[in-house]
Amino acid sequence: MAGKFKVTMVRSVNGRLKKHQACARGLGLRRMHQTVEVLDTPENRGMANKIQYMVRVED
Repeated sequence: MAGKFKVTMVRSVNGRLKKHQACARGLGLRRMHQTVEVLDTPENRGMANKIQYMVRVED
């Protein structure tokens, strides 16, 4: 069973690449300073890594 990690959006998606906006939406992030818990899977880790300049990740 996979654990979870928290992702918080600290920068806006406005003006970002469409793929980066899609990663944020895929993680469940909609607005600034929103925090969500997602499953710790390679797919979710990859999305969080791709937009690392926009989010803060907490284990």
